[in-house]
Amino acid sequence: MLHVSGVTKSYLGKNTVHALRGVTFTVERGAMVAMMGPSGSGKSTLLNILGGLDRPTAGSVTIDGADLTTLDDDGLTRLRRQKIGFIFQFFNLLPTLSALENTALPLHLAGIARKEAGLRASELLELVGLGGRALHLPDELSGGEQQRVAMARALALRPPLILADEPTGNLDSRNGEEVLSLFKALQSRFATTVVMVTHDSNAAAHCSRILRMQDGCLIEDGTSL
Repeated sequence: MLHVSGVTKSYLGKNTVHALRGVTFTVERGAMVAMMGPSGSGKSTLLNILGGLDRPTAGSVTIDGADLTTLDDDGLTRLRRQKIGFIFQFFNLLPTLSALENTALPLHLAGIARKEAGLRASELLELVGLGGRALHLPDELSGGEQQRVAMARALALRPPLILADEPTGNLDSRNGEEVLSLFKALQSRFATTVVMVTHDSNAAAHCSRILRMQDGCLIEDGTSL
């Protein structure tokens, strides 16, 4: 599903910063992988490159057969829309749109008719336990509920890959555990590949594999905390 080969990222300036140093790994289809490491280890930089939001200085990233490094900006936009769902620490919901409208937004952008988009969004909100909150705005929802909406939105187009950046980082332990359990259930239901950046060992424990980053390098690839 995902192949990363020799990826480096350097920021040139008075003092060159080497954010990534030859990172290589492969993620099989349907896997749920945690990426861990201290601040400044390169996790977020790598996640941005995997999502086509930034480009590597060298190396390649292939998602579902598509080499991101060969695509122009329009090609990257299409790939993100078709193949990648994003989940963020601070939810990134549009504040003026209801839970239903936020969930349906990727469907509208993909050209799906409004009625069909609404039906699919409603089904997803039911799956995440928010069928009765579909018309609420984000500020009328708890943090855990907002993250559930964000998960529904990320899954709206059934992307083969989900990239999650600290998905429980803004939640208390109870809500975080509920969101993670639901996330794992949805990942299994849709056979979606997940790469999750997290500092939370409880979040990592829901994954079958853990990649550990340090100083821009992948220093460990295993299954134990």
